Amino acid sequence: MTWPITILADECQVITKGTTPTSLGFAFSDAGAPFVRVRNLVDGSVSIENDPLFIDLETHNALKRSKIYPGDLLISIAGTIGRTAIVPDNAEEMNCNQAVAIIRPRAQINRRYLRYWLGSQEAINQITRGKVTATIANLSLSQIGALQVPVPPIEEQERIAAILDQADSLRRLRQRAIDRLNSLGQAIFYEMFVSDFEAANWPVTTVAELAEQTRTGPFGSQLLHSEFVDEGIAVLGIDNAVNNDFSWAKPRHITPEKYRDLKRYTVRPGDVLITLMGTCGRCAVVPYNIPLAINTKHLCCITLRQDIILPEYLHSAFLQHPNILKQLGVQAKGAVMPGLNMSIIRELEIVLPPMNIQRAYNERKMLIASQLRSMLEHQAQLDTLFASSQVRAFRGEL
Repeated sequence: MTWPITILADECQVITKGTTPTSLGFAFSDAGAPFVRVRNLVDGSVSIENDPLFIDLETHNALKRSKIYPGDLLISIAGTIGRTAIVPDNAEEMNCNQAVAIIRPRAQINRRYLRYWLGSQEAINQITRGKVTATIANLSLSQIGALQVPVPPIEEQERIAAILDQADSLRRLRQRAIDRLNSLGQAIFYEMFVSDFEAANWPVTTVAELAEQTRTGPFGSQLLHSEFVDEGIAVLGIDNAVNNDFSWAKPRHITPEKYRDLKRYTVRPGDVLITLMGTCGRCAVVPYNIPLAINTKHLCCITLRQDIILPEYLHSAFLQHPNILKQLGVQAKGAVMPGLNMSIIRELEIVLPPMNIQRAYNERKMLIASQLRSMLEHQAQLDTLFASSQVRAFRGEL
């Protein structure tokens, strides 16, 4: 089915982006009008509960060009490009910074329909001019206004939006279940190893005393990029641990002949990897079915004395135990480490629970990991279904 194509600026007001109040001599306040940033555009709506920021009403009125009203459609135009949200009808007036633009649809176009279209592959292709690998640092108001949007009758727009609402709702429900399962894992760790620590009177030791070996990979001319080959012995890097779980990423290999020179950097099943560069402080356990591999200089590789400490416990403790996070200068779980090296890691003090308690924790952790893998697979299926529904919807095939 072919629908009329119109320019977005003909169907909507594309309002000027906001500004940073302090750059104009204004200040933030404890109350007043909520001040919206990209991080507040969550799941298609505006959420300020977890990260509130306000400007007083005098400042809000002075910044009248960037006032946000109920029913407005917001889109991120810097940083994380293309994140969209609809301001609820019962929301109070808000304001925004320069990374957020305001789109104010007219009666001829449904705002939910438009939000889904702005997240479609067709809209992305127009923004990137069809280049799949294109990186867009900023999206201008003129680029938004020039987008060519298919505009079916308003009743059809509402029908499409309702169908996509249902598909999107399934994705959000699954994501909430994943979030709850992750929170359960963290709660189990806290209950077993933090809440009861003082009463348990467990010993405190260092990573160095728990390790058979700590090492990084080959430095400098020991391993050059030109020596990587398509097949052979795997080389592990930051991307294999960056999500705090081991995963295969960009393939890197060396020849068996080169491996003989670098054999001392061999990664063993059950080793704990910690990133030392890039996204510093991410952590993963090497799986027990890993093929022959070495690690790069960007990783700290720890081979543990597994008769006294399990790698799964060290992995969780490094990422979650408040005493370790404090030693690393991290204020909250999941934050990027300010700096990390082999000496810091080796000197970390860590609580050492009895092995039977570590094993009990590991069993619970593995059960949660199995359930999480199933949920993530289902989430990927839902994402594929939603993307397919978007394509079909805007082609008039639903």
